[in-house]
Amino acid sequence: MKVRYFDHAATTPIGENVLKAMLPYLTYEYGNASALYTIGRQSKKAINEARKKVANAICAKPHEIYFTSCGSESDNLAIKGVAYANQSKGKHIITSKIEHHAVLNTCKTLEKQGFEVTYLDVDENGIIKIDQLINSIKPTTILISIMFANNEIGTIEPIEIIGDIAHKNKILFHTDSVQAVGNVKIDVNSLNIDLLSMSGHKFYAPKGIGALYAREGVEFEKIQDGGHQESDKRAGTENVAEIVGLGEAIEEIYKDYDNYNQKLLELRDYYISEIQKRIPNTKLNGDKKLRLPGNANISFPKVNAQELLLALDEKGICASAGSACSTGSTSPSHVLTAIGLDPELTEGTLRVTFGRDNTKEDVDFLIDSLEEIISKIQKK
Repeated sequence: MKVRYFDHAATTPIGENVLKAMLPYLTYEYGNASALYTIGRQSKKAINEARKKVANAICAKPHEIYFTSCGSESDNLAIKGVAYANQSKGKHIITSKIEHHAVLNTCKTLEKQGFEVTYLDVDENGIIKIDQLINSIKPTTILISIMFANNEIGTIEPIEIIGDIAHKNKILFHTDSVQAVGNVKIDVNSLNIDLLSMSGHKFYAPKGIGALYAREGVEFEKIQDGGHQESDKRAGTENVAEIVGLGEAIEEIYKDYDNYNQKLLELRDYYISEIQKRIPNTKLNGDKKLRLPGNANISFPKVNAQELLLALDEKGICASAGSACSTGSTSPSHVLTAIGLDPELTEGTLRVTFGRDNTKEDVDFLIDSLEEIISKIQKK
């Protein structure tokens, strides 16, 4: 049975060129990048080349890039690091109610340590309320952390406006860009971003590698004790092969950015249009225009998403009910709750996210399957 994969927001397969670039550092180029001998220096050179590629992709400087193990670690390093380094200036942080749990749970930990956190509301499309953001700022506010694009409903936040507000008030601005990198063009300077988190496995690099951008001059403390790697900000022997893979993947996806994203946009819009035509009373969640090109989050009445996913799996179709990090949770999606979605529709929500290898034929098979399965479920 052919597998048709529509869960690229959860993870993407490793690109062929990415794997090819990694292989030498998994075999004969095995040197520790901290060593002084030749194969160690070659590993160090490979890391520096990857750092340049990541920096170029977001219009940053190479020394502003710090490699981590994933997006969650990058979020932790950014938020906790800034909080600890700047607590003498204030202990107030602003974020939103629809952040990834890597941000929300980090903020909850900081609250237990005496920090104050304001969680902003969002409108019915998942966009933060700018007036509430402005009114939440205090003399003690040291950080605003708002995600670039939501991992469940695909809504893209007004990042430039948020960054401008932060800078006018002399507040640092961090954005979790795990879903945005590769799907949105990012210039950290024009968007007023001070810190940015990314995760390689969302754009065809392997799992287990991420990066944090931190603007030159931004003070943040390391949160992991050990050696002095990554400019003494992230201890641990460098994962050379995966760092190389991250650099190759981000360079490759931005070289083909226009074609890649146009393809996703066309598949997404076709899917949404056909679903709305063929399946009654569906609801598209997230902003219709300000959304990631490959994201379609749709709710179906009188449907249980878990039952729907299992039925799709029997046909070789991979999709999601929401964030992959929340799979198995019995609680309703905090994102769908925050946008005020009816509880019945929340229970029947399917997230489909398109990728490089998807075809129109694959999407037609998905649409036909959904029409068949949902009709059976609703008739029970």
